[in-house]
Amino acid sequence: MTLQQEIVGNAMQMAVVSLQPGQTVYCEAGKFLFKTTNVTMETRLGGPSGGGGQQSQPGGSGSGGMGGLLRQAMGTAMQAGQRALAGESLAFQYFTTQGGEGTVGFAGVLPGEMRALELDGTRAWFAEKDAFVAAESTVDFGIAFQGGRTGRSGGEGFVLEKFTGRGTVTIAGAGNFIDLNPADFGGRVEVDTGCVVAFEEGIQYGVQRVGGLNRQGVMNAVFGGEGLSLATLEGNGRVILQSLTIESLANALRKAQGGDKQGPTGGLFSTNAQ
Repeated sequence: MTLQQEIVGNAMQMAVVSLQPGQTVYCEAGKFLFKTTNVTMETRLGGPSGGGGQQSQPGGSGSGGMGGLLRQAMGTAMQAGQRALAGESLAFQYFTTQGGEGTVGFAGVLPGEMRALELDGTRAWFAEKDAFVAAESTVDFGIAFQGGRTGRSGGEGFVLEKFTGRGTVTIAGAGNFIDLNPADFGGRVEVDTGCVVAFEEGIQYGVQRVGGLNRQGVMNAVFGGEGLSLATLEGNGRVILQSLTIESLANALRKAQGGDKQGPTGGLFSTNAQ
């Protein structure tokens, strides 16, 4: 059953979901806005993973007694540990309607757009940290750890959110979105590391140095506003980029508060440079 939802608003969008009997949707803690009284809310440490969102209930036929409960507890602990390493929220909130159709609303944390992705079970989706807003319980949420060199250089740290299974998952980003396919641009695009919102499985994500170790490379790094690296996206598949980066938003807020020390140069002189 397809999740019925409407994405409304402009500068700060929200997703208004119409839950049908038998449907469950979950969100990351902090993304919930409102619900009707016939929608129940339950907070859990674990998220759907590896079973199409099916949750074993203690004492149920699928629990396997004490051994099943122990495996379930260990799985939940591993999920929570992964999310803690990724800097994500430890808890999910689950919403189910009782006695007819119900309504629940969600939103991201930054001014910008939202997008509903439809998973058919054949391809996973990967997204930047904090992009996840909500999903059907049939969508599995996981953490994908990038390779060390790529992770350290890219704006996403070592981690990406990974969505598998079947159903609808809603993501959010900053500013406006643009959808593109690297195959339409010679098979490869290069973007600011903070502009990547999400991409389909099959797209190769990497990071490359901006220019060489020459005069122009130094000028790009010091004065260009991009630092030392750009993200690369290669292959044939859907990519979603955002027009506003968290770093640029943070710099603008600091400047408005009189705390910007980077001056007109940007680049390596940015207050966010490590």
